[in-house]
Amino acid sequence: MSDRTDAVDAVDAVDAVDVVDMVDDVDTLSIAVAELRPALEAILMVSDEPLGAVRLASVVGHPVGEVEEALEALAAEYAEQGRGFDLRSVAGGWRFYSRPEFAGVVESFVLDGQQARLTQAALETLSVVAYKQPVSRARVSAIRGVNVDGVMRTLLTRGLVEEAGQDEQSGANLYRTTSYFLERIGITSLDELPELAPYLPDMDDLEDELASVAGLDAPAAEPGAAEPDPATPPAAAHPSSHPSPHSGQGTEPDGGTEVS
Repeated sequence: MSDRTDAVDAVDAVDAVDVVDMVDDVDTLSIAVAELRPALEAILMVSDEPLGAVRLASVVGHPVGEVEEALEALAAEYAEQGRGFDLRSVAGGWRFYSRPEFAGVVESFVLDGQQARLTQAALETLSVVAYKQPVSRARVSAIRGVNVDGVMRTLLTRGLVEEAGQDEQSGANLYRTTSYFLERIGITSLDELPELAPYLPDMDDLEDELASVAGLDAPAAEPGAAEPDPATPPAAAHPSSHPSPHSGQGTEPDGGTEVS
């Protein structure tokens, strides 16, 4: 019985050694990929999430223990040198962060240009999208009478407008306002947008405008001149005589922002 027990213990001892060897094989590659510290810095520099020591070890080909020591040494080195960034252990992993004392500089860089006010052209384009959404760029251009590509890019960049699929017939991209747009104007739903009717011109004014655009506002007849025949339609105006503000041939002079 004693001999059998000794044999079992010997087998267990061999298995234990094999397990240790297997763990070492997982933690360390046969040949280290690169020098430890620079390799860790390079990986952490491009990562957008915290990385654990085990994952880093599997990538750089060094034991987990050595990786943890290197990470702690790097963090202490950055702090001692007063670098603009820290290496921190958060959420079970390591990641670079800008130092708190440089928060003002970082904020200024990130928000650069975001405080610029929207131009009148951009506000008009945004209004068209808000009331006509989902709407294509071509439709917005037709309504405003100018090319709105530059302004639309600004609205997309500012997060006020986003893509909303494609038109089934034309295949053109459609656009709509975002939740950030609602937040900025202080409403919770598009249903709270004000009615347009009170801001539209009176019908008499609208008819005068349409008549002017169509070239129907002919000059008054001189005394003694023959009255025109009512049955004869007025001659078409020369294209350059009454350029339509809704011709769609204009181009916005800027990208839709102005320095505040």
